[in-house]
Parts: sequence; C-alpha cells; structure tokens
Amino acid sequence: MASMLLTSLRSSPLTSVQAAQFGRMSWVSAELTKTSPKSKKTLAKPGVKNIVLVDGVRTPFLQLQNLKLYALGAGFSDKTPAHTVTMACISSNQAMTTAVGLIAAGQCDAVVAGGVEFMSDVPIRHSRKMRKTMLSLNKAKTLGARLSLLGSIRLAHLSPELPAVAEFSTAETMGHSADRLAAAFGVSRLEQDEFALRSHTLAKKAQDGGMLSDVISFKVPGRDIVSKDNGIRPATMEQLAKLKPAFIKPHGTVTAANSSFLTDGASAVLIMSEEKALAMGYKPKAYLRDFVYVSQDPKDQLLLGPTYATPKVLEKSGLTLNDIDVFEFHEAFAGQIMANLKAMESDWFAQTYMGRKTKVGAPPMEKFNTWGGSLSLGHPFAATGCRLVTTVAHRLQKEGGQYGLVAACAAGGQGHAMVIEAYPQ
Repeated sequence: MASMLLTSLRSSPLTSVQAAQFGRMSWVSAELTKTSPKSKKTLAKPGVKNIVLVDGVRTPFLQLQNLKLYALGAGFSDKTPAHTVTMACISSNQAMTTAVGLIAAGQCDAVVAGGVEFMSDVPIRHSRKMRKTMLSLNKAKTLGARLSLLGSIRLAHLSPELPAVAEFSTAETMGHSADRLAAAFGVSRLEQDEFALRSHTLAKKAQDGGMLSDVISFKVPGRDIVSKDNGIRPATMEQLAKLKPAFIKPHGTVTAANSSFLTDGASAVLIMSEEKALAMGYKPKAYLRDFVYVSQDPKDQLLLGPTYATPKVLEKSGLTLNDIDVFEFHEAFAGQIMANLKAMESDWFAQTYMGRKTKVGAPPMEKFNTWGGSLSLGHPFAATGCRLVTTVAHRLQKEGGQYGLVAACAAGGQGHAMVIEAYPQ
C-alpha cells in the first residue's frame, strides 16, 4: 500500500500531487458541484507546526474476495522504524493522529500512515479447551504426560471459535446493537433503506464522475487488474423492502442492504510538516487540524461516537457547525447514522446525556457524505479512516470549501472526530 502511495506521488506533477421524541428525517440528493470559495480565518496556531496531508491512496474496496493484500510490500528501507496501532474501525484514524503527534514533537518530518483489512481470511481460533490442552502439551516433560493429554481430547475440543463482528464488553454483535439503537431513536426501516439507497446512488454518481481519484488499480495474483470498488449497487426501494432483518428477527429493521458489508481493502496517506513537504516540492492537499477521541457506554451508546466527538472538536477549533463545508461520517449502518443525526438534533439528548444546554445540530445533508460512504463503498475496518480524510481533502478542493469534518464510531463505545482545512490553491 505504501509503495502504491509513493508511486502515485512520483507519477504526479509536483504542482498537483494528488428514546425521546425524534422526528423523521428526509434526505436531499446532493449535487456534485463546486461552490464559491469562502473567506474564513485559518486555524494555524502561533508556534505550532503546520501538519499537512500530502496525498492519500487506497486499493479498491472489495466485497470478500480472498485477496492477498498483505502480499503488497511496503518497499521501505529496513532502517525505517514502523509500528502497528489498533482501535477497531478507527485504527487508521489513530495511525494518522499518531503521525501528527510524532511530527508535532519533532520526532519525524514525514510519516506514512494507513490500514489494511483482510476480512476474507480472518484468523479462526481453536476452542478454549483445545488451546489449553495444546499449551499443556507444550509444557509436558514426559511421554506419559503427553499421551495422557492427547487422550483427554474430545470431539467438542475440535469445534473452532468462529469470528464475529461483536463488542467485546457485551458480546453483542454490532448489527444487533445498531438495531437496538435505531429502535431507541425511533428510526424506521423506511428511513434506513432511504439512507442506504442515497449512499449507493451518490457513490455510483461519484464513481462514474471520476471523483474517487484516490483509488489505485492493482493486479491481484492469479486474477485480473482490479480498478474500482465493487460493492456500489444502487437498487430500488421495492427491492430493499423485500430483505429480511439480519440480526433481530423477525421484527428488526437492520438488513444486509442498510448495513456496511464485510470488505477487503487497504489505504495509506503521506503526512508531513508543511515545511518539509514544500522543501521536497510537494503541493499539500490539506492541513490536519484539531482532533478528539471520545468514549461512552458500549452497551446502549456503542455507535454514538460522532454525536459526542463532533461538538468537542468544533469547540477545540473555535468553529461552529455552520463553518464546516464538508462532512464525512463513517456509515457503519444506516440506522447508526440516522440515530446520530437525531441525537445531534435533540435538545433532550444533549441535556440528559451530554451535559449541554442545547443540541449539537445535525449536518446539512447537502454537505454530508456526498460521494457515498461505507454503506456503498465498503468498510475495511482499519482502512476506512484514511479514506474519510482523503475524501474530505478532495471534496474541499472540488467544492471550494475551507473546512471539513471527519467523524466515526468504533468498538468499545469509542469515537473520533477531526477538523481538516483546505490547503490554499
């Protein structure tokens, strides 16, 4: 993935490196047009390094394909230090903010941050009893002890622990939690299907219009060249209505169509100090500004990270919701997005759970995920964060905006938000 990023940089001209009462919400089809640039203050701070996004790339996001993405070597020198971070769906968000911290502290001038998810070949563990027996076998010192342990193995020991997209602290699947959250906020099946259709329709329009320029073609060993996301499939409301509930049966509202699908994919971004980027002849795409991480109840508020993180990052930046030109929220489930938007529009929720006097306010839909989102593009857990940030940078350039906001939820009741500022063109 990193080698693809570097190739993209080298091949581009240096001047253009690439539970209360919540009302029903309606969706406005956003136009992919450029708006007039706005004159706003910059978020640069005296004595603080400007840290920039130079470029970002990703593989096409693919429905489970059994692709060996990990076979793509980074191509870095063995003198280059590297480490792994993990934070579920916001892992690459954490990788990027770690890079920001390293550059701000003067430890690095340039960092490649990214994420890869290989959902078609996830590790499958032996049962706990089998693992315990195997560890004991490793410690056994005599043949008799080993034979005794082998003789204790029963058929039930061989049953594997199948992986699940579940919350560790509650053992509840994410889909089940999303269904409960949608019910708590009065999100109907119709609203979820409408939002899912919006996501796929906008993603298809963006793909056909050449907006998804961060996607880099690559050759899959033993297969053809893959050049675009393959999960974008606009349907009709009638088709969506025929699907049965996927998690809470038979009365749930979350289906396969209004959920993000299991995805293989990888993404990476090049983050540098502005001084270093300009010295190397690069034209940055955006400034990475303030960011926050939040955490709340992982049982009943597991997927509400954007609601809690958005006002905090706005306050930290000295901005208001109206100052933001581009919003990119991670779409884990249509019901999760709808619940967040309704929570953000609720004075009652703000006062009861957030300690705020008034509501946060929901983003206007003409600024929200207008090139599709995780529901349609796909959601390789560790790779989504970089996609969100790169998309904001590209949308700001295309639409002439100045500020963008990324927000996402993650396992453990965690959430993240970041403000991104367009680089002067």
